[in-house]
Amino acid sequence: TSSLADALKKGPVVLYFYPKADTPGCTVEAHNFAEATDKFAALGATLIGMSGDNIDTLKEFSVKECRNKFAVAADADGKIMKRYDANMAFLPSTADRISYVISPAGKVIYTYSSLSPDNHVENTLKVVQDLSASRH
Repeated sequence: TSSLADALKKGPVVLYFYPKADTPGCTVEAHNFAEATDKFAALGATLIGMSGDNIDTLKEFSVKECRNKFAVAADADGKIMKRYDANMAFLPSTADRISYVISPAGKVIYTYSSLSPDNHVENTLKVVQDLSASRH
């Protein structure tokens, strides 16, 4: 179980949606976030990955591809995707590849959407670094 409210008590949250576990782009993105987890943690940020996969699929993906570095959440009914407007336009039951930085106050302060997994970590880390610098 993961709680956004609890995570926000510790600092900002990077919530990233991805289309499907164990697919090439999602695996690259999971590896990238796993490698950067310590950098986010040093800034007080929590990472949460989310897709429409079921919990059993995500348990394996979390260990294998996310390297047990951060939480992954199942949104099998799509309710959270809908709240964040994170559904693919051409496949609404599937999450888009979209990353959000949420401030400790609970406000989305940054959104990055690209089907390419390449810049999600770099872009969200920069925003978290800027947020951290502005608080100190």
